[in-house]
Amino acid sequence: MPEGHTIHRLAEEHLTRFAGQPVRVTSPQGKFSDSAALLDGRVLDGVDAHGKHLFLGFEDTGWVHIHLGLFGKVGFGDVPAPPPTDTVRLRIAGDGAYMDLRGPTTCALITEPEKRAIHERLGPDPLRDGDDPDKAWRRICRSRTTVAALLMDQKVIAGVGNVYRAEVLFRHGIDPYRQGKDLTRAEWDAMWADLVALMREGVRNNRIDTVRPEHTPEAMGRPPRVDDHGGEVYVYRRANLPCHVCGGDIRTAGLAARNLFWCPGCQKP
Repeated sequence: MPEGHTIHRLAEEHLTRFAGQPVRVTSPQGKFSDSAALLDGRVLDGVDAHGKHLFLGFEDTGWVHIHLGLFGKVGFGDVPAPPPTDTVRLRIAGDGAYMDLRGPTTCALITEPEKRAIHERLGPDPLRDGDDPDKAWRRICRSRTTVAALLMDQKVIAGVGNVYRAEVLFRHGIDPYRQGKDLTRAEWDAMWADLVALMREGVRNNRIDTVRPEHTPEAMGRPPRVDDHGGEVYVYRRANLPCHVCGGDIRTAGLAARNLFWCPGCQKP
């Protein structure tokens, strides 16, 4: 599932390619046809992202709410657009570009109050200016749930997925099984600031890189990481490989329905 930096990058891409112009809106697959007919020919005049949720605003008609889930894909191209396949849930076409959406968990036309309700149930997003990390802290500091599980709970903090979860815990030397109530406020503030910086870099570079300069392949004289999920990381998907810092083996285990990765040597209980 894409993490928050990908969704914010998609929001910027829609803004750049379509904002301020009337667009053609269709649903070749047919599942969004009624809503597409309402939007066709209207101006896309707003984009928003919160965690893993993308919102496209159309004049006074409402917002298209998109959640990609595990299988959703967004693809952009230049016009003229090729004929769409019947797997395209939503196509938006403007003067110079088009977008195809396939396989999302959610693609729905919603009202402003419905959009506001989605924001209200989500935790703060490190990529949204003005979002308050205190809102997350108030839940974390009272919780007996593990910090690793809390970071994946979108009602606690929005946009963090399995990669950022594993990497920020490693970067701050925090045992993923520590309970939320045992985290200090200073540790939380440092983690939040780190997530803001790392995820903004993810938006800029369209990949996740979390290693510090002294642990890059160039600095360490090691081969670059080869993985479809992104760039240089400390622990994510590195089970049984040596830690870049202490040399011990990276471990993995299931937690909150996802694979957790951590270094027992660097993240001591």
